[in-house]
Amino acid sequence: MDSVTVRTLLVRGMLAGLGAGVLAFVFAYLVGEGPVDAAIAFEEANAHHEGGEELVSRSVQSTAGLATGVLVFGVAIGGIAALAFCFALGRIGRFGARATAALTALAGFLTVYLVPILKYPANPPAVGNPDTLDKRTILYFLMITLSVLLGIAAVLLGRRLAPAWGNWNASIAAGVAFVALVAVAMVFLPSGENVPQGFPAGDLWEFRLASIGVQAVLWAAFGLLFGYLAERALTRKAVTAPSAGAGVRAVS
Repeated sequence: MDSVTVRTLLVRGMLAGLGAGVLAFVFAYLVGEGPVDAAIAFEEANAHHEGGEELVSRSVQSTAGLATGVLVFGVAIGGIAALAFCFALGRIGRFGARATAALTALAGFLTVYLVPILKYPANPPAVGNPDTLDKRTILYFLMITLSVLLGIAAVLLGRRLAPAWGNWNASIAAGVAFVALVAVAMVFLPSGENVPQGFPAGDLWEFRLASIGVQAVLWAAFGLLFGYLAERALTRKAVTAPSAGAGVRAVS
């Protein structure tokens, strides 16, 4: 794949990430803000000191602030996933552009988000000790790194076993190896759970479900949008390349 095609797919991936971010923002605003408000109310009710003046109002946080964060994240993820798509296309099986985009999005959702939050779940405001924030952040990103590296290793293992075992058996073996190694990592990494006493379990559960939903909407929308855009770009390249070659032969 030449650099022009990679650049085209990168731009389209970022656009797809932007579109997916818009859908994820709508979901987050409609579904996720309720548990956040409940968590903030719990924090204020149990505060033992008078808080300072709010630098950013809650209304701005839940609208412009939330939109900015989700859209920037969507564009960044879209660009990274587009580069992963460029590497994966034609290397993980005889899949077309749409199927490869869907598999890339699924792999990203699993390794970048779902597996890490099984060990370190998302927490709303008022949950977690501020003194351990740096430690919990490092552990969370360490879990993301391990998950992504183990996912790549699983793909390479599946490709290596496929000629002898067949694609189906090789995929199952690679998946089992991934799950086993992730389980070992989760056992040995320290826990990051630190829910304050009396925090409503229902609010915590709703927030975590909403967090998963936001990411599921983001990655699913990206896979669908980018699959369409990538297929159009690659089809256009396949059509124009023979035409250009024919023009060169005619001139010569």
